[in-house]
Amino acid sequence: MLRIDRDRDAFLAIDVQNDFCAGGALAVADGDAVVAPVNALMARFTHVVATQDWHPADHASFAANHAGAAPFSTLAMPYGPQTLWPTHCVQGTPGAGFHPSFALDRATVILRKGFRAEVDSYSAFYENDKATPTGLAGLLRERGVERVIVAGLATDFCVSFTALDARRLGFEVCVVIGACRAIDLNGSLGAARGAWAQAGVAVVESGA
Repeated sequence: MLRIDRDRDAFLAIDVQNDFCAGGALAVADGDAVVAPVNALMARFTHVVATQDWHPADHASFAANHAGAAPFSTLAMPYGPQTLWPTHCVQGTPGAGFHPSFALDRATVILRKGFRAEVDSYSAFYENDKATPTGLAGLLRERGVERVIVAGLATDFCVSFTALDARRLGFEVCVVIGACRAIDLNGSLGAARGAWAQAGVAVVESGA
């Protein structure tokens, strides 16, 4: 059972967006299945953050912006290796919008990330350079939050990076794995779960 303290806990609903769901440009297998459990979780918290990938069309992580590069290949960036993705969640497009059944009205914060063209941003706390903060940590601390509960899309990228950064910043962290779905690119799901265990990220199956 996931016991929730409404004052000290926050729920982070990660990237429940059209492009990551069925028919989207970067659809995660069974991605739509996270909507109902994420909505149910959102209803139980005072502090609810909905993150939103919000990329410019010329974003450096898009394979289409590198001549001859294939989607899901890797390119060396100044901040390290970067997976090149199909063009997705472009600012102002329907694909960047939240899933139509997502209970956005329950969110008290909407955090847009990945809006800098030169660096990707999986985590809700930092750009992928691990140095440029989003400001979320300060916001949560000012609200008295000590633990974050994380779910959404995709388990092994934005959910995982968010969870690990939250631990690095000193928050207690729990991933609700049943309210997530993974890409699992070249073993990335197993690698993520191994990193969680090492970092002290708790995992529960559901929020019940």
